[in-house]
Amino acid sequence: MINRQWLLASHPQGQATLDTWRLAEAPVPQPGPGQILVRTQWLSLDPYMRGRISPSTNYTKGVGIGEVMQGGGVGEVVASNHDDWKPGDIAEAMGFGWQEYAVLSPDLPGAARVNKVNTALAPPQAMLSWLGMPGLTAYIGLFEIGRPKPGDTLVVSAASGAVGQLVGQIARLCGARVIGIAGSDDKLAWCREIGFDATLNYKTETDLRGAIAALAPGGVDVFFDNTGGPIHDAVLNNLAVGARVVICGRIALANDFDGEDIGLRASSRLIVTRSLVQGFIAFDWWHRRPEAMARLAAWHRDGKLITREDILDGFERMPEAFLRMMSGGNMGKQLVRLGG
Repeated sequence: MINRQWLLASHPQGQATLDTWRLAEAPVPQPGPGQILVRTQWLSLDPYMRGRISPSTNYTKGVGIGEVMQGGGVGEVVASNHDDWKPGDIAEAMGFGWQEYAVLSPDLPGAARVNKVNTALAPPQAMLSWLGMPGLTAYIGLFEIGRPKPGDTLVVSAASGAVGQLVGQIARLCGARVIGIAGSDDKLAWCREIGFDATLNYKTETDLRGAIAALAPGGVDVFFDNTGGPIHDAVLNNLAVGARVVICGRIALANDFDGEDIGLRASSRLIVTRSLVQGFIAFDWWHRRPEAMARLAAWHRDGKLITREDILDGFERMPEAFLRMMSGGNMGKQLVRLGG
């Protein structure tokens, strides 16, 4: 049997292209002691992956030339050398990689852990979306750093994405007024459909700073920043006293990954507003995943969380899906569904 894999062909300078990866074939691996062999059903596309294909120092090891591209997935166990796993079980893990078969080690701790999927709770791919890493990202970013209160004004960028759509809805559950920023009218219509109070198209707005000031005349109390770049600068100019800024992503700058992030020098504004600006990585909070999943599942069951998925079919479309996600072409969580 053959295991198709997407291998990194080069470290892109600037924007990745379809040629950044190459499709290869290898024998299907065999699980060792305490391991399981899983046939991949779903693969996840996430902005953090851009950092993995840069040779620059990052918060974790990147992908080397000729190595399988990293990424999370969901699949069916087809062979097991682990007492707690049997063929037919559904597994989710960050360590699938872009391949049709993966050998996983269920006893690894933290973010490397393999999780058994309860398909009665939600569709399997939800473990890659609102019930998985994006859900944990929204949950921790809001409750540990953003701390929205009733009456607060919260701004979230990339508002229709896998994390942003959750941030806005959870903030509304906390009593905040939510302003979503995205790059198309269709995306903003979706945000309003799921309860956002106001929206802003950063691609058509000529005065982003002024537009935010008009929507948030009392200032922005919580800013959940998924993009960096000009949106970041415009919101920081509109912070309220005591604001909390959650630095989650920099997709607006991802294609210049090795360059300096030079924008607004916000130190004077931060002093005046006494604001907190904190970056975070969801993987540092993996121990809170059971708590986050329980609350997210309850909200979803009660109809308080509504999400969208952007699905491409076919393993051969992984590079296309990556480029779609990085360019903002996706609506909601970007996934690839494998056949078979």
